[in-house]
Amino acid sequence: MSSRFVSLDTSDVRFPTSAELDGSDAMNPDPDYSAAYVVLRTDDVDGHEGHGFAFTIGRGNEVQSAAIAALRPYLVGRQVKDVLDDLGGAWRELVHDSQLRWLGPEKGVMHMAISAVVNALWDLKAKRAGLPLWRLLASMSPEELVGLVDFRYLTDALTPDEALALLRQQAGGRDERIARLEKNGYPAYATSPGWLGYSDDKLRRLCREAVADGFTQIKLKVGADLDADMRRMRIAREACGPDIRIAIDANQRWDVGPAVDWITALAPFEPWWVEEPTSPDDVLGHAEISRRVAPIPVATGEHVQNRVVFKQLLQLGAVSFLQIDAARVAGVNENVAILLLAAKFGVPVCPHAGGVGLCELVQHLAMFDFVAVSGSMDDRVIEYVDHLHEHFVDPVRIRTGRYLAPQAPGFSSTMRPESRTRFAYPDGPVWQQHRTPPPHP
Repeated sequence: MSSRFVSLDTSDVRFPTSAELDGSDAMNPDPDYSAAYVVLRTDDVDGHEGHGFAFTIGRGNEVQSAAIAALRPYLVGRQVKDVLDDLGGAWRELVHDSQLRWLGPEKGVMHMAISAVVNALWDLKAKRAGLPLWRLLASMSPEELVGLVDFRYLTDALTPDEALALLRQQAGGRDERIARLEKNGYPAYATSPGWLGYSDDKLRRLCREAVADGFTQIKLKVGADLDADMRRMRIAREACGPDIRIAIDANQRWDVGPAVDWITALAPFEPWWVEEPTSPDDVLGHAEISRRVAPIPVATGEHVQNRVVFKQLLQLGAVSFLQIDAARVAGVNENVAILLLAAKFGVPVCPHAGGVGLCELVQHLAMFDFVAVSGSMDDRVIEYVDHLHEHFVDPVRIRTGRYLAPQAPGFSSTMRPESRTRFAYPDGPVWQQHRTPPPHP
C-alpha cells in the first residue's frame, strides 16, 4: 500500500526578541520573531516528516497559522508519492485554487501559508531522498527544474525555452561547483551589528567582532533619524575600516524624494547598497530612486510578494541586487522561478535571512543557484543574523564569514520539539513570563 498524508498540524511559535531589541529597525521597532509552523506527517514506516513555517514578527502569527491550516484538505488523505513526484503540479493546485486565490491573489497571508506547506513538502522529499535540499535541487535535470515553474505572467521576460537554455549552460560545471562549495562555503554578511535599537557602544563592539570573525560585509538599519544615521555610519566605518562593505537598510521607510535626499546625505560613507528604500510594491519608485542615487546600488526583495513583481523590478532595471526570501513567496518553486529571472537579467541574488529560521532555509536556495543556475558567487552574499539558530535540529554553520554547505537530509527547517513547546504562544512557559499587551488603539 502506498503511504498517505495523515495530518497537517500547525503551531504558533514566538520568540520574545523585542526584549533586547534584536531585529529592530525603522519600521519594526519591537519585533518578536515568530514562526507559524507546520508539520506534515505520513503513515510511511520511515517516519519522515515535512517541516515548514511562515516567518512573522509577532502579532498576527495566529492568523498566519490559521491560513496554513486552511490548506489541510489539499494534502491529508492523498498519496505521498503522487504529490512529491509532481511538486510543480502541487504548487499550481495550491496557488490557483479558485476561491483561496481571491484572498491574494498570489500575495499576503495566503501566499505565505502556501510557502510554508510547499517548503514542508520539499523538506519531506529531501529527507526521503537522503539529501540536503540544495543537493536534491542540484541533482535535477534542467527539464525537471523548468517543470517546477509556473511561467504564467513571465513569458514576456523569460520563456521555458530560455530557462532551459540557462540551466543547460550551467549543467556541465555542476560537480566542480559542488566541490568548491563543500570546500569553501558561501559568502555571508552580518546584519546583527546594525539593529536600530542598539546603543553606539554595542554597534561599535559588534562591528569589530564581525570583522574579527571574518565577515567582509555588514549591514546597518537606517531611516528613523538622519543625524543618528550619520553618527552610526561614522562609528561603523571607523570600527570596520575602509575595506569592509557597509550596506544600509531603510525597511520601506521613505517616499521617493526623501529616499534620494537621505541616501545622498549618507553617500560619503560609501554604502554598498541601500535596501528597501520605499514600498516593496512601488516598482516605478525603486526605478526612480535607483536612477537618481546612482552609482549607489539599490536592493530589495524580502517583502516582494511574487515572481511577477520581481519580473517588473528586473525589466525596469530598478535593482542592482535582488533579495529573495525563502518564506514569503510561495516556497521553493517560486524561488526557482525568481532565480531564473535574475540569471536571465544578470542581477546578483543576495538572499534575505533576517528572521527565525530564514538563514537555515535560504542557504539552500543560494547554494542551488550557484551550482545550477547562475554558476557564480561574484558580488553574492547571504544575510546572516546570529540568534535563534539553537532552536533548529540542523542549524546553520558559519566559518570565517562563510556559510558551510548543509549535509543533513532535508531543508534544515526542523525546529526542536522542546523549543516549539517552550515558545508556544500564548501558553508556553516562556510566554507565561513575557506577556506583551496589545498596542494602545
